[in-house]
Amino acid sequence: MARPTLTISSKNYSSWSLRGWLLCKMAGLDFDEEMVDFDHVETRQELLLLSPSVLVPRLTHGDVKVWDTLAIAEYLAELHPESGLLPTPPAPRAHCRAVSGEMHSGFHNLRSALPMNLKARHERFKIFSGAKPDVERIRTIWSECLEAYGGPYLFGKTLTMADAMYAPVCTRFRTYSVELPAELQAYSDAIFAWPLMQEWIEGALAEADEIVELEVEF
Repeated sequence: MARPTLTISSKNYSSWSLRGWLLCKMAGLDFDEEMVDFDHVETRQELLLLSPSVLVPRLTHGDVKVWDTLAIAEYLAELHPESGLLPTPPAPRAHCRAVSGEMHSGFHNLRSALPMNLKARHERFKIFSGAKPDVERIRTIWSECLEAYGGPYLFGKTLTMADAMYAPVCTRFRTYSVELPAELQAYSDAIFAWPLMQEWIEGALAEADEIVELEVEF
């Protein structure tokens, strides 16, 4: 079988690419990265949230092609149950799926108002009112998970698909200086200290390309 390939777009701007890449790494998959052309119209539409579907990241694994991030997560969890992408006990497992699915399908105002940009830092950024409920909901999800499972990650001492799904949110909160209670800030800091996140960020900082539409001005 040929080596698996993960097709991704910008490491600086693409939150979905980050999620898919983290999931593949967490599953122990030995894969090649394939970067799409930033200037391709479909790539820019996806990054600007103008596309009706998100086709990147896309995992090609033998005869299998999976292009939806949550589908990638479930495929890898089935393929490598030992990876811990999902907790073993039924209740936390269902909870992990629920919060991962909520991240996958919701928070559209947050995505629009606080686009992922790992290179940027905005010390005083005014979050528009439409995005504030999304921020509060994420705070609630994190608080409930950390209280229920004891941290330092959302489902205890082991990183799961939920942490991969919410990792880009940690970057958004840092980029736009979103205030967090101490325990939530500690969780965000733990995600940034994750070696896989450090590896991704290093790649993002090395990118020369800039998508002007995603450079927030205020």
